[in-house]
Order: sequence, then C-alpha cells, then structure tokens
Amino acid sequence: MGRLPRRLSEREMALFTGVGQRLELGPGRAVFRRGEFGRSMFVIASGRVLLEFAGDLPDKLIGPDEYFGELAMFVGNHARSGSALASEPCVVYVIEPDTFEMLMRSEPLQMAQFMLRSFTYLVASEQQLISNYKRRNEDLMQTLDSLRQTRDQLQLARRQVCTDDLTGLCNRRGLYQFLENTVEVRDRNRQFGLLLVDIDHFKQINDQNGHLVGDEVLRAIATEIQDAAGVTDLPCRLGGDEFALLTQVIDQRELTERALRITEGVRQLRFPKNAPELTVSVSVGGGLCRDDDEWSVWYSEADCALYHVKGSGGDGAHVMS
Repeated sequence: MGRLPRRLSEREMALFTGVGQRLELGPGRAVFRRGEFGRSMFVIASGRVLLEFAGDLPDKLIGPDEYFGELAMFVGNHARSGSALASEPCVVYVIEPDTFEMLMRSEPLQMAQFMLRSFTYLVASEQQLISNYKRRNEDLMQTLDSLRQTRDQLQLARRQVCTDDLTGLCNRRGLYQFLENTVEVRDRNRQFGLLLVDIDHFKQINDQNGHLVGDEVLRAIATEIQDAAGVTDLPCRLGGDEFALLTQVIDQRELTERALRITEGVRQLRFPKNAPELTVSVSVGGGLCRDDDEWSVWYSEADCALYHVKGSGGDGAHVMS
C-alpha cells in the first residue's frame, strides 16, 4: 500500500532481475517505438526511461524498480501505444513471455498479486485515455460548432453586403459578383440578355405621395421583376429607381416577352391603402449580350434602348436587335 503504481517490491525486483535479460542503454536509445509489435515487458534496474504517448496520455518519466510494456505481455502481440526512450544511461531487464510463464508456475501468489496491481493500473490508464478522448471529442465538436456559426455569419454578412435592404433584390455588388461566376450558372443552350427598368416620374411620386409610398412602389416593382425572372436569372436594384434583370433566353423574342411582362405587371399595380389614385409605369430597355463583350458594353446597349423608350414618353419596352 502507498507504493507507486509501477514501483516493484524488493521481492518482485529480485524475481524479475533474476530471470530477465540484462540490457544496457545509452541516452536517447529506444527500447521500443510507438506502433512496434512486441510481447516483452521491461524492468528498470538503474537510470530513467521516458514513456512518450504522442498526446494520448501525458508523457511519463520512470526510474529504478519500475516496469513498463506489460500490456504486450498480457494481451499478446500488441502494437506499442507509445515510445520508450532512455533519458540517461540505464540498465533494464527484458522479461519474455516464456520467462513470465515460468515465474507464474514457480511463484503463483507473488505473480498473481503483481498482475492484479498491473491490471488495476491498466484499467485506470485506459479510463483516463477514454476520458481524454471524450474531452477532446467535446472540444472538437465545440470547435466545429463555432466554425459552422462563423461560416453562417460570414454567409449572412455576404448576403447582406450583396443584397438591397429595401427590396431584397441583389445590389450592384452582388451583380458584379454574379458576373464573375456566370460560367457556373450558364445554360449553353441559351444566351444572356439584359433588361434595364426605370420607374417613370419617380421623383413626382415621391414628392406627391411621400417617401413611404415611394418605398412601397419600389418594393412592388421589385416583386414584378422577380416574378419575371427564371431560376438562373439575376434580378437586381442598381440604385434609386433603376433596376436590372440579367436573364438567360433563347432569342430576342423571349427577351421582349419578359420586358413586356414587367411593363404590364407594373401597370396593374395599385396601392389602395396609402395612395389609392396612384398608377405607376416603367420604361424597359434591353438587348442580347454577346459573350465576347463585357458588362459595360451590355449595359451601354441596354441603356440606349431604355432611353429610346424614355424619349417616346415611357411606359413601354424596347429590345434592341
């Protein structure tokens, strides 16, 4: 009682050193390495040995009258769970399985007591190892949860940065990001078309009805543009009362149909609660987008078509051929 877990009694030391193979080790010499297979246990007669467990358990420095490697003796050809290195000149005795069995026959009571103490120590060590793994697993799960939360926050922040607060549509920043990744959403059987949508007389709407009604008009028109968009299209608010729809269509006729759908949908909008007499219209200009041109060219051509509508009094659509 009170003996260190690996400390042998004088009687046990005498038994093991009396039958074991003497081995002299210089500093840094390995008795065995982690992962090696073996069936021997070892008893230290002098010097100290460092047991390294590579983080699974704390490293241990053990000295004279202590033993190690017994698990391989008890369970058979066993991969070592750690490395054993001489930290200074030392002498150890190697106890082979046949030698251990001989001691079991000649000193059964003494060896039974030794094995009982060893098993108790091994069980306690395994329980500590399991506890360490469990704690590390809990730490890992907390880390993963934190990473997921951080990822979700970053995705939310990116969506917020790329989204217009008032209408929920994509903003210019989101549009430019979309343009950088068009290859991922491109339908090879279709081509891009751009529609620019401008609210007719929007300043007058704000002046006569107030900015709250103006905001309601912007949200309603955003919904009409969203409804006209396909699953791979990008409706966005470029700023103020200017909207855009970057869409994928088969030809100019389909692009024109989308433009007319927006203009007709806006004509049907009513605001009975805040401005019952208000009617709204938009001007829509657009064109097909050539793959070898940049966004600035697409925008310029659609803008020319838009001003063609504006110059004709608005409330209409024109798609350039």
